[in-house]
Amino acid sequence: MTSDLTRIKEHRCFEGVVYYCEHHSRETSTKMKFSYFMPAGQITGCVIWLSGLTCTEENFMVKAGAFQALAKHGLMVACPDTSPRGLSLPGESESWDFGVGAGFYVNATTSGYKDHYRMYSYVSEEFYELITKNFGVENKISIMGHSMGGHGALVIGLRQPEKFCSISAFAPICNPVQVPWGKKAMRGYLGDDQTEWKKYDACELLMAGSKHPREILIEQGLTDIYLEAQLHPEAFVSAAKTSGQSYDYRKRSGYDHSYYFISTFIADHVDFHAQAITGN
Repeated sequence: MTSDLTRIKEHRCFEGVVYYCEHHSRETSTKMKFSYFMPAGQITGCVIWLSGLTCTEENFMVKAGAFQALAKHGLMVACPDTSPRGLSLPGESESWDFGVGAGFYVNATTSGYKDHYRMYSYVSEEFYELITKNFGVENKISIMGHSMGGHGALVIGLRQPEKFCSISAFAPICNPVQVPWGKKAMRGYLGDDQTEWKKYDACELLMAGSKHPREILIEQGLTDIYLEAQLHPEAFVSAAKTSGQSYDYRKRSGYDHSYYFISTFIADHVDFHAQAITGN
C-alpha cells in the first residue's frame, strides 16, 4: 500500500480482512475515508460500491452481507464515502439530502461547493486510480451502488464504459433531473443550467448516445416508499429500449428501499460482476 494511505482499523472476515482507511484527496482537498474487503488468496478483481444519502464508507460493510459471495469469487469490494466532510460550508449541513453525506457523485460548479464537492472525479478518476495503483486490478473493476449511489454507478459507468467491466444498481435514482432529490442536488451543486444537470442523469445520457457494452442490472423493490416520487426506473427502461442499451430490470415484490432488500439479492449482483470481470 502506498504511503499516502492510512489504515484506521481492520476486521477479519470470511478468511479475508475488512479495512478502513483515510487519505488526502486531490479532488476534494480534504481527507477522505473509504473501506475495502480483501478476500484471502488471489484477487480476481474489484467492485466499487457507491452508497446512498446519509451513508458513509461503513454502511455496505456492516449491512450488505456480501463477504461470502465476494470471497467465493476472489473479488474485493471498495467503498468510498459519500461526500467530503469537515468543511462547514454555508448550507452544507442543513438537510439530510444535500451537502454532507449527499455529494450526489457530481462535480459541483457553484460557489463554495466547486472547490470540494467533486465526487464524480473523485470516484471515477482518483479513487479508481487508488484502487488500481494499490491492488493490481487494472481493467478488472466494476461498479454498483444504491439509491443516490445507484445513480452514481449508472452515470459513471455510462460516461466511462471503458473503465468498468459491468454496472449494477439497487433502487437507483434513475432520472434525477425530474425528481425532488435530484433537482435539489443539481441546482445546489450545478446552478440553474439544466444542460449541466443532464450530464449526471442516466436517462439523459442514454438518450444522448452513451452506452455500456454489457447488460446493466437494476434491482428494485416494489414496496419502496421512494419508488414513484424519486427513483423512476421505468424512465430508465424506456431510455434503454430507445437507445438500444441492454438491461435486466428485476422487480421484487414486497421489498423496500433498505439494506434488508440489498442483502437479499447482493449475491446475485456479485455473481453478475464476477462473470463480467473473470468470465466465471
